[in-house]
Amino acid sequence: MLEGKVALITGGTRGIGLEVVKLFKENQAEVILFGSRKESVEKAINNLKKEGLEVFGYYPNLSDYEEVSKTVDEIRTRFGHIDILVNNAGISANKKIEDTTSEEFENIMNLNVKAMFHMIKAVTPIMKEQKGGVILNTSSMVSIYGQPSGIGYPTSKFAVNGLTKSLARELAPANIRVNAVAPGITNTDMVKNLPKEMIEPLIKTIPLGRIGEPRDIANAFLFLASDMASYITGNILSVDGAARS
Repeated sequence: MLEGKVALITGGTRGIGLEVVKLFKENQAEVILFGSRKESVEKAINNLKKEGLEVFGYYPNLSDYEEVSKTVDEIRTRFGHIDILVNNAGISANKKIEDTTSEEFENIMNLNVKAMFHMIKAVTPIMKEQKGGVILNTSSMVSIYGQPSGIGYPTSKFAVNGLTKSLARELAPANIRVNAVAPGITNTDMVKNLPKEMIEPLIKTIPLGRIGEPRDIANAFLFLASDMASYITGNILSVDGAARS
């Protein structure tokens, strides 16, 4: 479904991002993953190689636009084009507001929103020049329903939705589609680290009777990245088993 496409995936060393890397590669894309550290990037690349999947990796500081721009330009020079950007890097939070410091709130906004802005700003001129591209952002079910604590995380994901819908309108004339995937509770390390008292009540709201698997979410990214979704832009696709809060 993605043969001949070059895809750049942030937060691609584990969880949903790693599953997107695998699925895109299985569908014949040239995949470049971004991670937060050299060690995690190299580990992911080596593990994928054992599965017969060859990908490339980088580890720029996504909060530093100059570093991001330099890395994106290097990728464009190496591969000739960038067709798909998946903004998946992010962190969660679960503290009550009175226990959340300004620095913690700022860190969440920096990685979940500012870094996304930097990536999009860097690839947009390239996609405009090649007259098309796809930008996909990871949102969350909490961007629709909120969550009982950890205010920084849903705040950042509400921002992701606004960014997605606005950029879809701005970039549509350049044939650049912008969509987001809003996963529900998914079986990743991030969810496993959250307290049971936060997760268990949410699981009870899922009519399908289970939490999602990373491949469930990756399938949504694959569809939106492919030409099957060529007339879809500005959407927030919920992948949550019909969960409602």
